[in-house]
Amino acid sequence: MSLKEEALARHRKFRGKIATLVKVPLKTQRDLVLAYTPGVAEVSREIVRNPESVYDYTSKWNTIAVVTDGSRVLGLGNIGAEAALPVMEGKAALFKEFGGVDAVPLCLSTQDAEEIVKVVKAVSPNFGGINLEDIETPKVLEIKERLVKELNIPVFHDDGDGTAVVTLAGLTNALKVVGKKLEEVTIIIAGAGSAGYEIARILHKVGARRIIVVDSKGIIYRGRKEGMNRFKEALAKITNPENITGGLVDALKGADVFIGVSAVPNLLNAEMIRSMARNPIVFALTNPDPEILPDEARRAGASVVATGSSQFPNQANNLLVFPGFFRGLLDARAKAVTDEMKIAAAEAIAGLVGKRELSAGRILPQAVNRKIARKVAQAVCESAAKLP
Repeated sequence: MSLKEEALARHRKFRGKIATLVKVPLKTQRDLVLAYTPGVAEVSREIVRNPESVYDYTSKWNTIAVVTDGSRVLGLGNIGAEAALPVMEGKAALFKEFGGVDAVPLCLSTQDAEEIVKVVKAVSPNFGGINLEDIETPKVLEIKERLVKELNIPVFHDDGDGTAVVTLAGLTNALKVVGKKLEEVTIIIAGAGSAGYEIARILHKVGARRIIVVDSKGIIYRGRKEGMNRFKEALAKITNPENITGGLVDALKGADVFIGVSAVPNLLNAEMIRSMARNPIVFALTNPDPEILPDEARRAGASVVATGSSQFPNQANNLLVFPGFFRGLLDARAKAVTDEMKIAAAEAIAGLVGKRELSAGRILPQAVNRKIARKVAQAVCESAAKLP
C-alpha cells in the first residue's frame, strides 16, 4: 500500500489514536460509593479547603490540553478544527507514549484570538498545562502572551518553544563539530513566525550577538515599516546590530549559520551556501520539504546539515522536547514556562550525544531514544526548583 492508503486504513481501523482509561476499581458497591457519590463529596470539600490539593486528588496533575484552531496545521495550512483532530490525536499519543502525559485534544471551532483565550481560560481547571499547537502567527503569539499572564498553569507553544529548544540543542553540538563559538558566529534565521521569533529570542538569551532575521519582505531592521508587527519590532531590537538591509542573499554573505523555519521549500540554493563563511552550518527545518535538500547543501560546502524530516540524518524533531518538557512541568507543578527551563532542556538533549558519537552526521539523539524524555524532565524540574 502507499503511505496514503496505509494511513487511511490504519486510522479507519482504530477510529482514533487515544481513549479514556478508568484507573480505579468499579466492581463493588463500595467501589461506587468511593469513586462517586457520596464519597467523592469528601474529596471536593478537601479541595475547597486546600485548592492546591486538586493535584493530589484528581487527574489534573498529569493532564494537559493540546489546543488548536486548525489555522496552520503541519504543511496543510488552514484546514479547520475537524481536519486538525487526527493531528492533535497523534500529538496526544506521543505525549503519552514518550512522556507518560495524558493529553486531551481541544480543536476549537473558532479562529478568533479573543474567543480562543476565553475558551482555554474557561476549561483550564481541568488541566495541569496547556500546549498550543498549529495556530497561525502572529495570532498564536498574542494568545500565548495573554494566557501566560492570565493562567496559573504553564503554557507552552510547541511550534515556537519546542522548535527553539531543539534548534538550540542541535546548534550547540553543530558548533562543537565545526569548532566555532556561539557568541562569535553570524546566524541567519529565515522566517519570522513563531518558530523564528522564539529561536532568535533564545539564541540571544544564551549569548548569540549577531543574529539576522529575514522574512518575506527581507531583512528585519530597526525602522522597517513594511510587513512589521510588534513581535517583529521586538526582534529588531535584539537582532541585526549593524542594522543592515536587503534580502536573504545579502544576509547570508559571510554568515556561519543558516536556520530555516520559513515554510518555503527550496528557498536556499547552492550559490547562497557558497557565499557563507567556511564550514557553514545549515538547518533547513521546514516540513515537509526543506529549504534545501541535505545532499545539495553538502555538495555546496555545508559542514553540518539538519532538517525537520525523519528521511534524513540530524532530524531536529520536536519529539525530542515536548513529552519530557511537560513531564517535568507536571512533576514540578510549575505555574509557568521560563527561558531557563528551555535552556536546561536544550542542554540535556545536546548532552545525550556523547563525545565519541558527535559528528557532522550525528548532532542530535534519535527521537525514539527513551532516555530523552527522562533527561529533559529532570532538567526542567531542576530548573523549576530554582524559581523563587
